[in-house]
Amino acid sequence: MTADLNPRFRFDTFVVGSANRLAVSAAKSVAESPGVAYNPLFIYSGPGLGKTHLLMAVAHAARTINPGLVIEYLTLDDLVEAFHAAVAAGQGEAYRRRFSDIDVLLIDDVQFLDKQRELQAELLRIINTMQTASRQIVLASDRSPSEIGSLDERLNQRFAGGLIIDIAAPDYETRVAIVRRHAEERKSEFSSGVLETVASLANTNVRELIGALNRLIAFQAVSDQPLDEKQARVVLGGIAAAANLPAASDDEFSSFLSEISSTVAQQVEAWRTRVAVAVLRWEGDGYRISRLNALLEQDTPPDPDLVLKQYAADVERLQALEAEATDIDASLGGNPVFRDPDLVAEAEALVARAREGATPPPGPSPFWQLADFAEGPGNRMAVRAALMAVEQPALKYNPLVIVGPSGTGKTHLLHAIGNGLARREAAVVACLSTQEFVDDLIAAIDRDRVSWWRTRYRRVTAFLLDDIQLLHSKERTQEEFFWLFNQLVEDQRQMVFTSLVPLNELEGVEPRVVSRLEGGLVVHLPPPEREVRLAVLERLLREHDESVDPELAEYLAGRNVDSIRTLQGVLQRIINAAEVRDEPVSAGLARELLEGVAPRQPRRSSGGRRLSGVVSLPAASVRSREKMIWEWPDSTDRIVEDLR
Repeated sequence: MTADLNPRFRFDTFVVGSANRLAVSAAKSVAESPGVAYNPLFIYSGPGLGKTHLLMAVAHAARTINPGLVIEYLTLDDLVEAFHAAVAAGQGEAYRRRFSDIDVLLIDDVQFLDKQRELQAELLRIINTMQTASRQIVLASDRSPSEIGSLDERLNQRFAGGLIIDIAAPDYETRVAIVRRHAEERKSEFSSGVLETVASLANTNVRELIGALNRLIAFQAVSDQPLDEKQARVVLGGIAAAANLPAASDDEFSSFLSEISSTVAQQVEAWRTRVAVAVLRWEGDGYRISRLNALLEQDTPPDPDLVLKQYAADVERLQALEAEATDIDASLGGNPVFRDPDLVAEAEALVARAREGATPPPGPSPFWQLADFAEGPGNRMAVRAALMAVEQPALKYNPLVIVGPSGTGKTHLLHAIGNGLARREAAVVACLSTQEFVDDLIAAIDRDRVSWWRTRYRRVTAFLLDDIQLLHSKERTQEEFFWLFNQLVEDQRQMVFTSLVPLNELEGVEPRVVSRLEGGLVVHLPPPEREVRLAVLERLLREHDESVDPELAEYLAGRNVDSIRTLQGVLQRIINAAEVRDEPVSAGLARELLEGVAPRQPRRSSGGRRLSGVVSLPAASVRSREKMIWEWPDSTDRIVEDLR
C-alpha cells in the first residue's frame, strides 16, 4: 500500500523561508523524535507550496536516523483503495491491525475526507491505535480541518490535540532562492536579473515558478546567446502579463518578440532544435543528458540524428534492464546506473549480478558509529562485546544478541557493529530490521525466486537483524532463518541480533531457533544511566551549538527518563522553545518548561530578525476547545493551533 517516495524530496532540498519555517521546524522535530513532539502533525496549504515535499522529507529523515522504523507514505486515495479491497475480501480486521506495526504514517491529500463518513471513522480508529502506541501520524491537506466539509468532530479533536500548521505562499526572497536552486540542479546559467524576473511572478505557487523556469531553460537551449532580463520577460509572455509585471507597450512587446523569433530562426539550425527537444524530453524523464549537451556544444556535429537514435536506443535498453532488475530485487529500482545512457554496460553487469543473487541485502546506516555510542557502567559489557565482534568476527561471540527495552540504543549498537564490519576487506554486511527480512522473503516467494533469495543472504560476510522478536508466528521465515543461521555458522560469518524481550520470553518463536540464539553471547542494555544521559546530551548540544551550557546538560541528565529517545524529545522541545523566544538554550528555560512554571511572553521588538519555532504547552496550562492565538511582533507570524 505504500506509495513511492520521491528521492529528491528531502529536507536539504527544501528551501526554507518565513512562510514555511515553522512547518519545517515541526516536521524535523517529528522526524527526529517520532511520536514524541507533535502527534498528529497536520500541515495544510494551497497547491504547490511543498506539503508533499515535507511529508516525504519526514520519511527520508526518520529512516536515515533510524533505519529500523516502519514508515509508510500514502495518499488518501491509496488508503481508500486498500480499505475497500480489505472489506471486500473480508479482511477488515487484518487491515486495521497492520497499522499497529507502523512507526510513522504519512497521509497526503486529506481534504478528500469530505463527506466520507465511513472512511473518517476508519481514520479515527487508525489514529487512536497509533497514538496509543506512541506511533507518529503526519497528515497534509490543501485546506485546514475546519474547512473540510462534514468532518467528524472527533477527528477535529484529534487533529487539534497535536499541531495544526499552515504553509503560506513564498515571499519574493524565498522564490528567488527556489528558482536559483532549481537552476543549479539543472546546471543552467542565466544572466543577471533573469531568475529575479521569474521570482517576480506574483501570487504563484512553486510549481508555476518551476514551469516558468523550464520555459526559460528551453528557450535558452536553442539560442546561441544567453537570455537577458528583457528577453526573459518576453519569453514568459502571458505569465508576466497575468502577474502584472512591468513591461513594454503592446506594440513594442510584439515587435521585440518578432525580432527575437526571427533571430532564432536565422541562427539556430534545424538539428539544434531537435537536440534541444530531446534534451527537454529525456531530462524531464530523469535521464542524464551529457551526451546530448555535448552535441549542442559542437558547431557542426557529424551526424546528430544518428546520435539521437542511439541515445533513444540506450534509454530503451536501460528501461528493460531496470524492469528486469526490479523484478529480481525491488531494492534495485531507481538505481542511478539506470538513468545514465552512457552506463549501459554497467547496468547490464548489475543485472547479471542480480540474476546470480550477488546483489547484497540492505547494509548498515552510516549514521550510527561505535565512536558515538555513549558507554556507562550498565552497558559496558554490551559495548565491549560489540568491539570484540568487530575486531574478531565469528571467533568470540557468534551470535551476539543484544536485549533491552525500546530506546536504549539497540539499533544504534547493531548498525555501529555493522559499520565496523563493513570496513573489512571484501565485506558484504546485511543489516536490516526483521520486518524487512520477512518482507524480502515474501517478495521472493511471490516472484518464485526463493533460491535466489537464499543465495543472496548466504553470500554475506555478516548478518545483523534488528528486533528478532518480530519472527513471532512467522513459520516460513523461521524455517528459512534456521537454515541460513546454520549455513552462516558453518562458514564462520558473524551474526548479531537485537530483541525487545529476553530470549526466554520470546513468544511464537520455535525452540530450535531460540536455542541457537542462546548459543552465543546475550548482553543486556538497561535504561540509560545518568552518565550515559549526560554524554548523549553533551553531544546533541554540541551538534546544535558549539557553546554547551554545562548546567543544562547536568540538569537534564539528572531527570529520570527511560530511553534516549525520550531524552532527545525533551531536548528538542527546549530547543524549539528557545527558537520561538529568540533566546539561548539554557537550564533556566528547561526548568521553566519542565517544572510547570508559567512561560514568559516572547520578547517584542520592532526590527529584530524573524524566527519561528514550536513549543509544547506545560501540563498546567489551561486548555480549551477554542483556538488559541500566540502574539508575535508581526501579525503574519501568528500561529493558530487547535488544542484538545
